Amino acid sequence: MFYDTSSFKKPSPQLRDDRFHALVMLLPRESKRLLARAVLQIPEVKRVCRDGWFVISRGVTPAYILEELTGQPTDKANSTAGIVTEARLASVIEEDRLGPWVFKDGKLSETPAPEALSLFRSSDVSIKGANAVDPDGNIGVLAADGAGGTVGGIWGTLTARGSHWIAPVSLERLIPSVIDAARVCGNHLWDLTMGQSAGLMPIVNAQVITEVQALEIMSGVTATHIASGGVAGSEGAVILSLSGSETIVREAFELLEGIKGEEQFEAPRLIPYIREPVSAPEHQHK
Repeated sequence: MFYDTSSFKKPSPQLRDDRFHALVMLLPRESKRLLARAVLQIPEVKRVCRDGWFVISRGVTPAYILEELTGQPTDKANSTAGIVTEARLASVIEEDRLGPWVFKDGKLSETPAPEALSLFRSSDVSIKGANAVDPDGNIGVLAADGAGGTVGGIWGTLTARGSHWIAPVSLERLIPSVIDAARVCGNHLWDLTMGQSAGLMPIVNAQVITEVQALEIMSGVTATHIASGGVAGSEGAVILSLSGSETIVREAFELLEGIKGEEQFEAPRLIPYIREPVSAPEHQHK
């Protein structure tokens, strides 16, 4: 899969019959906890937590990273602007929104995120999650804002300076092609919507961390995505095969057992749902 994680892997026998195997399943909130812990073990992140700018953008998954980093409970439901909840695309009401969060040399800073971004070097790190990921490692971020929201504000600087964009995203969000999806989206395109209108911002240069990379980073195990989904509370589940030496696989299995049972949070207050958005400019076919 995308993103070379060979440096994290520990040697294991190549013959299938000589390897140890495990079957595991993670609910979306459990995957978010795993991704958060793995992100903080990435060498670039560990370095910038000692020296540099580290910006955690709004988002539910980034909020788990903030919680792991600070050791303090985080209001994850309100740590975002856009959210998919209550079977709709939705937006948190503006006065309830938290974040983004800026760290300088490992300490929480009152520097506004745009100002911190203007001071970014190539070694500095920005965290922004995603709503979609494809097999090529491209990510897509839904944006209700007409100028692209957070993505529109950070993409140019991070790309031009060669700074690190780290994108934790669960394989529950795997789609065939982010590029193809972006071509049929636009927040002024829709005639009908089930919730808030949104475009899809395609990003091709982020360092993507899914459950596969997270498990390799945390334990050195080889993880393979083999199935998804469930019912009656297990919707969005990601099912993985783990393989490697018995020691490595057991270590990974116990790591995941320790994450099982991650508490769900309640939905935030939302902007009222609009079924027929006002398009601008008006479609030519009308």
